Amino acid sequence: MMVPFLDLKAAYDELAAQAEPAMLRALRSGWYILGPEVEGFEHAFAEFCGANHAIGVANGLDALRLSLMALEIGPGDEVLVPSNTYVATWLAVSQCGATPIPVEPDPATHNITAEGIRTAVTPNAKAVIPVHLYGQPVQIKQIVETSKELGLYVIEDAAQAHGARFEEEKIGGHGDLICWSFYPGKNLGALGDGGGITTNDAALAERIGMLRNYGSREKYKNDYAGLNSRLDPVQAAFLAEKLAFLNNWNARRKRIAEYYLESFQDLDITLPENLPGAESSWHLFVIRHKDRDGLSARLSEKGVQTLVHYPIPPHQQTAYAGLGIARDSLPIANQLASEVLSLPIGPHLQEDQVEKVIKAVQSSV
Repeated sequence: MMVPFLDLKAAYDELAAQAEPAMLRALRSGWYILGPEVEGFEHAFAEFCGANHAIGVANGLDALRLSLMALEIGPGDEVLVPSNTYVATWLAVSQCGATPIPVEPDPATHNITAEGIRTAVTPNAKAVIPVHLYGQPVQIKQIVETSKELGLYVIEDAAQAHGARFEEEKIGGHGDLICWSFYPGKNLGALGDGGGITTNDAALAERIGMLRNYGSREKYKNDYAGLNSRLDPVQAAFLAEKLAFLNNWNARRKRIAEYYLESFQDLDITLPENLPGAESSWHLFVIRHKDRDGLSARLSEKGVQTLVHYPIPPHQQTAYAGLGIARDSLPIANQLASEVLSLPIGPHLQEDQVEKVIKAVQSSV
């Protein structure tokens, strides 16, 4: 039997007794756009993140895009982004008319650093979007300090970092705006698309609340040219119940990660590396191997499903050919894309499944 990369049905089954009555309540309420369920989740999620405000939106990409819009970043502006990330980080920038400027990461953590931002900053740069990749926090305090010195806004892409911490503080309130995805496979995932933004800035929170709703505070009166990007009340009701499980599920992920790290330390693979003071959400457990595709095939033959996050860096995507970035100009991003492999680490992996993954890796490297 194949060990699945992630078992969403098992996750739902554990939640069902709490989640189904909450969703039924939302369905029976007759209130299907924004309203009490969304407001309730926003309050709970802000408190969870240690932020003053949370705004529910339609998806993670919109969270990034609305954040850029709220900061009035657009044509002629440049935004620093990781060279290795999911393409959504870049898409949000280009959809606002601004230009993404890639920053190469630290090869050990796969995350960008304050030093990298300082090296890559341009005269037209208005913001930086550090990504807490795989759930591993960036050196966020140093990045915020450096960015302020350089006159840059900080928009955190925390789509994979629900519950992660840096120096004992939850990710969610360090930068100007922190963007979240509630895509089903995330640590805090909905039953479809969903997203959110947290911030300590009341004025930005109010502006984003309007921008997500056609730029309107009052119906038929539009202060901004906004979007239709609102978190669904039924999804909000589900997420509010799931939030209560998140710390426990993250702890399960952490135990699996620690077991992997202990079991794989003598193998010819590169293991995940945390920054001092960083506590990962362990959204992904990503190893590196020179023969990544061969290793993936051997693991599949042994009944272990793996994925690659991510096989093609944004600068090599056809969508960004117009930027004129040479394929070999970002060697760290290129190397990571050719070597990374994600192993199963979902919170519903059973002990025998974890053992099967470990034995399969040990016999396949």
